[in-house]
Amino acid sequence: MKIGILSDTHDHVPHITRAMSLFRKEDIRHLLHAGDFCSPFTIPLFKGYEMDAVFGNNDGDHFRLIGKFRENGLSIHNEFFQTERDGCRIALYHGTRPEITDALGRCGTYDLVISGHTHTVVNERIGSTLMLNPGSAHGFDSQATVAVFDTETREAVIHSL
Repeated sequence: MKIGILSDTHDHVPHITRAMSLFRKEDIRHLLHAGDFCSPFTIPLFKGYEMDAVFGNNDGDHFRLIGKFRENGLSIHNEFFQTERDGCRIALYHGTRPEITDALGRCGTYDLVISGHTHTVVNERIGSTLMLNPGSAHGFDSQATVAVFDTETREAVIHSL
């Protein structure tokens, strides 16, 4: 199974639209978002996918974000979420505290640890755990990026938008 992974969209509608197009072409049905949506108005752009997300440090209005998630059949899980897909144990955390991200990678509990926050791509292993930061889907002053993770190969590919 392939999973679309993104973070730090920061209300950038054109890049979110490009990411959704990429994920459709890759036949991806499940998304993991590591937070920093910012405003609730972008949430309907993710409709039609199964999506689990966590809040980032720039997600101010949790109440309205939660409402938009529910309206669109999507799930948001406070600051941390863990799941298992095809036997792959996954942790999702925005990454606001680097020592927590590091501890998640070093604890040996997860096959994949996803974080965001820094807007910098990370795709490296700590032991058997893949540490993945898809970079920023917003892009800011650099390239906008997202990732596709394959639960079979346990590898991620970074895509520029």
